[in-house]
Amino acid sequence: MANPEAPVVLAARGLTRQYPGVRALDGVDLTLRAGEIHALLGENGAGKSTLINLLTGAQPRDGGTITVDGVEIDPDGPGGAVQAGIAAVYQEITLLPNLSVAQNLYLGREPTRWGLVHRSRMNWEGAALLRRFGLTIDASRPLSDFSTAVQQLIAIARAVDLSAKVLILDEPTASLDTAEVQTLFTLLRSLRDQGLVIVFVTHFLDQVYALTDRITVLRNGRLVGERRTADLPRLDLVAMMLGKTPTAESHLSRRPAAATPAGAPLVRAEGLGRRRLVGAFDAELHAG
Repeated sequence: MANPEAPVVLAARGLTRQYPGVRALDGVDLTLRAGEIHALLGENGAGKSTLINLLTGAQPRDGGTITVDGVEIDPDGPGGAVQAGIAAVYQEITLLPNLSVAQNLYLGREPTRWGLVHRSRMNWEGAALLRRFGLTIDASRPLSDFSTAVQQLIAIARAVDLSAKVLILDEPTASLDTAEVQTLFTLLRSLRDQGLVIVFVTHFLDQVYALTDRITVLRNGRLVGERRTADLPRLDLVAMMLGKTPTAESHLSRRPAAATPAGAPLVRAEGLGRRRLVGAFDAELHAG
């Protein structure tokens, strides 16, 4: 569990981003403390992606400040953000499947000897780096040989090795099955315990409550609030995201009347599933 008195690593104040006819971000604040997993939540269009783009230098900001360890930064691109200590890993893995694992880990910063890439050293160092993240694999093999979950862990290992202060994960579990999610969570808790700041963006509220220490909620480009995860009931969180309190009656009123199954099922499926895509399920289809 994160220490609420831990030092502030990143502080964003009054971040603003304007597009033609749309204020995508309107004076948003964000505070990230050492050794915490911080959820960034909101409906589609709430401003989460824009905030990430400003923090990582992918887009310029129209107003506001960002400080890392008390020093104001103004990254002119993702490379500048990495130098300042901020790195991001996205749902769609941005590594190169045709290159080896080690080449992906050290792309743009390959070890050299006599002016040439030192491949054996790169493979050895890559394997050693991945062992710190619980992966014992041959780093000389092509990235495409490995599952989505392993590629995700490799992307995280690269990001942490590049920038060991703030790691932003945008929907990291969207393509993972239950077991792979738990593997990822074990890694993230370990990184948190080492003092890293992790920003966790997701639509899965169960995962938010299983993993995170604090929550920041955006709605319509504005900051709604920041709360400790343990102190925020789920209905209150949903209310912050939607701007209104959901009720059982309001959900039921939108449901169509259920048809009554007649006779034996026309189709019955039992235990269907597909690894990493669909958990096992049963289903029956009746006439009517």
